[in-house]
Amino acid sequence: MIMQTIKASVVKFVKDEDGLTVVEYAIAGGLVTALVVGTFTSLGTAVHTKIKALCDAVSATACP
Repeated sequence: MIMQTIKASVVKFVKDEDGLTVVEYAIAGGLVTALVVGTFTSLGTAVHTKIKALCDAVSATACP
């Protein structure tokens, strides 16, 4: 009798997918966060390069 109860509990636990949904959302959130960080890092580097080139151009023409 006890063995059947344990088996039923294990089968119920294995078939339960509620926890899996939370894990999937956590993984998806982590991937989105990594993508946003990578995009902003790349964008920040590109903007920094453009601003530096602009400052260099302005400084070169302003000073004889």
